Amino acid sequence: MNGPHDLGGQMGFGPVAPEKDEPVFHADWEKRALGLTLSCGAFGAWNIDESRHARESIPPAEYLSASYYEIWIRALDTLLERHGFATRGELRSGKSLTQGAVPMRTLKAEMVAGVLARGGPCDRPLHVEPKFAAGERVRTRNFHPETHMRLPRYARDKVGRIEAVQGSFVFPDDNAHGQGENPQWVYTVVFEAAEIWGDGCDPTLSVSIDAWESYLERM
Repeated sequence: MNGPHDLGGQMGFGPVAPEKDEPVFHADWEKRALGLTLSCGAFGAWNIDESRHARESIPPAEYLSASYYEIWIRALDTLLERHGFATRGELRSGKSLTQGAVPMRTLKAEMVAGVLARGGPCDRPLHVEPKFAAGERVRTRNFHPETHMRLPRYARDKVGRIEAVQGSFVFPDDNAHGQGENPQWVYTVVFEAAEIWGDGCDPTLSVSIDAWESYLERM
């Protein structure tokens, strides 16, 4: 979707200014926000792609005025309400008022290190050959669904070259909406700067993205 999260190439937001010696967390509540998000994700009610889409769906004015972990918490509220774990009134009051949904799994303190170490691999086997090969020229599709997608706006309807076939992975566009993992081949596609940014760009630069197969068309 074309949401406030997709800022690549957008003007008016100022430079990226990394904070020197930036701490992992700027406040104690951010630790809790991370912990809550991971703990609730372990319930087994939603996947990482639905979680990302919940963040993308925050209204632009709210999204752009919120800090990183505020965005996480607002999205978590949406997911908890959507899947029946809490009502809007409970989320606002901070008190349990009804019997909500029961988690399929509970993440306990002694399990955290092992769960984080395992991560959440999203590579999946495919029994069809890749449609494209390294060195081929391709064009990205020009489409703007209201649902989740991972092709950035600046890279749509652009001509690039396949640099590598990365493997087959869960297709997030479907997975975010409960339509199954439906894995696809993923390719690294490289674009010349002029193809992305047009006149006035730095001609020595290039841009690369990882793109699912259905995002690409043969030239």
